Amino acid sequence: MNPDTRRKLTEVSTATLTTVLFKHGFRNLFLQGPRLVNPAAPRLVGPAYTLRYIPAREDLDTLDAFLDPGHPQRKGVEECPPGSVFVIDSRGDPRAASAGGILLTRLMTRGVAGAVTDGGFRDTPEIAEMPWPVYHAAPSAPTNLIRHHAVDLNLPIACGEVPVYPGDIMVGDGEGVVCIPAHLADQVADEAHEQTVGEDFVQERVAAGHTIRGLYPMTDPKNRELFAAWRKKRGR
Repeated sequence: MNPDTRRKLTEVSTATLTTVLFKHGFRNLFLQGPRLVNPAAPRLVGPAYTLRYIPAREDLDTLDAFLDPGHPQRKGVEECPPGSVFVIDSRGDPRAASAGGILLTRLMTRGVAGAVTDGGFRDTPEIAEMPWPVYHAAPSAPTNLIRHHAVDLNLPIACGEVPVYPGDIMVGDGEGVVCIPAHLADQVADEAHEQTVGEDFVQERVAAGHTIRGLYPMTDPKNRELFAAWRKKRGR
């Protein structure tokens, strides 16, 4: 991933990114359900590495399943590349945990950028203290085997009603997570950065009591002149 793209994506909001994506014709890339477990965690940015669950079946999903080193959940935790985001398709079902504190700690210590599921995580009181971004739909104490059967890794999935392809760029903040198609990441990062600069100016003007008319959107030439001067003064 381009380091400059990563830097820019850490500095823009998911709200701005969804607007930029809308300009490119994308309406359904903000994940519905996953929310940040640990509000003090750093921003989430990285390419998706995916795990898919289907419904569990009693003869297959016993605790002995974890004895297999090739179990997709456990294999994924050990193989997810550093800098990537571990994204789990749990079919929007938080009735059993997609993973827990031990596995998430392993991902964190391996240098993975964060974890996202449209299901739930267990051990959330401990996860809430981790200095690492984790997103889920709801806390869930039961082991994943009760509801979920891990079937494959690093293939296209659905997460939060959004199609996520391996390598798509996941960006998360306090509002949620957005998925950026990989081929658009550099362009979207540039456009979102520019939009953020403009919105910072607008926010400052509105906070000072100015009307949004001719300012948001910026159609008044006078406001454009003020913005150019403001930007030059701040070196942005």
